[in-house]
Amino acid sequence: MIVADELMLESLTKLVENSFIYNYRQFLQNDPVEILQIVHYREVFDNLRNFCLNKICSRPKLLFNSDKFTQLSAPLLEIVLKRDDLNLREIEIWRYIIKWGLAQDQILSQDVSKWNMDHINILKRILYKFIPLIKFHEISNEDYISKVKPYEEILSQELRDEILRNYKIPGRKQITDLISTDLLESVLVNRRHIALIVSWIDKKRGKNKYKLNLLYRASRDGNTPSVFHAKCDNKGATIIIARVKNSKQIVGGYNPLFWDSSNSCNSTKNSFLFSFTDKNDLQSAKVVYSKGDLNSIRSYSQWGPVFGTDLHAAYIPTIDSWRASVCSYPSLNLPSIFKIEDYEVFQVHIK
Repeated sequence: MIVADELMLESLTKLVENSFIYNYRQFLQNDPVEILQIVHYREVFDNLRNFCLNKICSRPKLLFNSDKFTQLSAPLLEIVLKRDDLNLREIEIWRYIIKWGLAQDQILSQDVSKWNMDHINILKRILYKFIPLIKFHEISNEDYISKVKPYEEILSQELRDEILRNYKIPGRKQITDLISTDLLESVLVNRRHIALIVSWIDKKRGKNKYKLNLLYRASRDGNTPSVFHAKCDNKGATIIIARVKNSKQIVGGYNPLFWDSSNSCNSTKNSFLFSFTDKNDLQSAKVVYSKGDLNSIRSYSQWGPVFGTDLHAAYIPTIDSWRASVCSYPSLNLPSIFKIEDYEVFQVHIK
């Protein structure tokens, strides 16, 4: 009887998970806070919890713009803010935690100019776990003055001194300043991944600011060479981003030239390949630049994106198969053949 009950519960849980995943937009838009509370505190919903967190980190406004956002429990907010794939700028995170913090105690007025030290200490106690999670070095000087400074006294003196020293560095430029603030359309990576990837274009010299335009997504447009070329040929420089199947790994490359269907090869020293072994850990990133040989970029009508023989969409033996073998680029330690869950192509514009 107990075994039968456990099997029935497992089947019911699976049914609930499948229904939710199929209709997740409706559920998360209606009440993301309640959904997170339910799946977080019930072990049977482990898969559903991970699914919800992934979706919220990809589209954080679902949660942070919710009418019930300020009702989110502190432990759950901490879990979300600790995620490396949270697709929010640091100044946005700051604004949201201030909003959340003010709502936790009725004594806290929205008009900070009327506060005394009691009010400051109350907010400091409420937010003490969240302050260390904010990367203040990624907040511009202008945003700091207008949005952080009014609440600056909740920060420790040591942190304020460190922030001030950072702003005094000559030529200081945050990596996230290199990309446009326009909405990022990727379902595979977030702003931090993109900011790091585009910083590799001019080898972290920070000379240019970039805007990315989504040209193609395999799961949306069709995972075939013909559709890839129809969407991406002769569009100039592009970034390819692919997620390896059944893993947390992201791989991809930058083509500074163009794709076409001419069945030809091109040489460049400015193309590169990259890998995030764990997409939730930016420290796992690795980038390798082309050796400049003739096969740096290969454009073939029967294939998708091809970087030498080092990374290419082969479609053989299955449509989701990619291949890698060291030739035109230093090694990324990729397997010779692997499957991808999805991949995207972004056109790169210098702003």
